[in-house]
Amino acid sequence: MLGDSLGLVALLLYVQSATGAALAVALLLLAGDFVPGLFGAFAGVVGDRFDLKRVMVVCDLVQGVLTAVMAVTLPPLPVLLVMVAVRSVTAQVFHAASRSAMPALVRDEELEAANSALGAGTNGLEAIGPLIAAGLFLVTDVRGILLIDAATFFVSAALLTRLPRIPPSKPSGHSVLKDARDGLGYIWRAAPVRVIGIGFFAVVAFNGVDDVAMVFLAKDELHGSDSASATLYAGVGIGLIAGFAILARYAGRLTMPVLMLLGFAVSSMGNLVTGLAWAIWAALALQVIRGLGIAAIDVGVNTHLQRVVPVHLRSRVFGNLYGAIGLAAGLSYVLGGLLLQHTDARTTFVTAGAGGLIATAATVLAVRRSGDAASEPPVRR
Repeated sequence: MLGDSLGLVALLLYVQSATGAALAVALLLLAGDFVPGLFGAFAGVVGDRFDLKRVMVVCDLVQGVLTAVMAVTLPPLPVLLVMVAVRSVTAQVFHAASRSAMPALVRDEELEAANSALGAGTNGLEAIGPLIAAGLFLVTDVRGILLIDAATFFVSAALLTRLPRIPPSKPSGHSVLKDARDGLGYIWRAAPVRVIGIGFFAVVAFNGVDDVAMVFLAKDELHGSDSASATLYAGVGIGLIAGFAILARYAGRLTMPVLMLLGFAVSSMGNLVTGLAWAIWAALALQVIRGLGIAAIDVGVNTHLQRVVPVHLRSRVFGNLYGAIGLAAGLSYVLGGLLLQHTDARTTFVTAGAGGLIATAATVLAVRRSGDAASEPPVRR
């Protein structure tokens, strides 16, 4: 994830300099975030049909080769977009498999701490990647950073070979299409899982626009410099790392649905009040708080699903869930960008946060009706 974060910065700068077109940059982001969501139903099928260790190693090797080819060739935009899309779909398969593998590697009472550690190593390091990329550009170029990104995949594959085998629990014997349909059908039939998925989708669909609106808030409303604008983007990363450290120790005192709902509320409120910030330092502090909420969502959702979803369906549930979240983020970029274009950054942040809070309240009611909050006792240590 750290290497990918470096690589994304390099690809964005390459596309911007090669084309000078904002549309090209947007297409690159959509290839990385939106396209994998279209294949979410199939991404999890792989993990439910094959040994999870082997799936993760192969996914890393495929992504490493693709990234190395990008670095060596720096292909034209259409080819680059296809390569980024294929790599992103492979990453979606890896993500579903890695989340599904966790209960096979640690005891149940350690899941909160394990997911917190995994979150810090993914979301946390991904957030600080742009800062490292800025330093690397002083000593290398786009090709060099992409080669570093490629190397991280090969290092990851080598580390993952040390895991034990994690074979599928109950191969279905059905076709890939049938398995994908069964995964979607399970989510629709299992009310607690369906409620979590819809609530998560709605919160991200409202709040994802903060990535687009942040620079406009910093420069237009708060009159900050380029450096100050970049610092605001680090706020969520700081909150994520702090949040995962706190949750590794204390998350077991709450049920995971409650932790998830708190995360929905805190992250949404963080955006709402960021829209009312009067200075750069205040917006930074509020984005740190938003990062704490996102950490709670990550640990709450993943741990709960690892506990309640049948093992033979787990990868498909994670593939579908995070595929839908990618689609929600893309939807937020588009609709939120239109709102930003016709209003301003403050209005966009307040609208995003308010919408997220409404979605949170609706999810609370739906969770209570499904009895999900009471179905998982807190694991006290």
